[in-house]
Amino acid sequence: MKLLKTKTKRFGDLVEAAGKPEVYTLWQKPGQDRHFQSQIKNHRVMTIQRSDAGSEFGMVGFKESKGASYLVFPKSLKRFENRRIVGIKWNLVKR
Repeated sequence: MKLLKTKTKRFGDLVEAAGKPEVYTLWQKPGQDRHFQSQIKNHRVMTIQRSDAGSEFGMVGFKESKGASYLVFPKSLKRFENRRIVGIKWNLVKR
């Protein structure tokens, strides 16, 4: 019997695989920020959003949304695409 892959992944697993991320603040429109566009193209960006229940979850890639936070990782997150990232631990983020 094959085990199905889960559609969620723990934030700690991403940090272990791709390194400690940094919070990225958008000071201009995302399309005009060449550095940020490069990070998106290299699959290093994760979008953090709040659910209706108030908990936080992440998605690999850039999803422009009001109130979202963006993390940039040192290595690619491509293998974690299409998964909901849970268990966000802000103490694992570079300050």
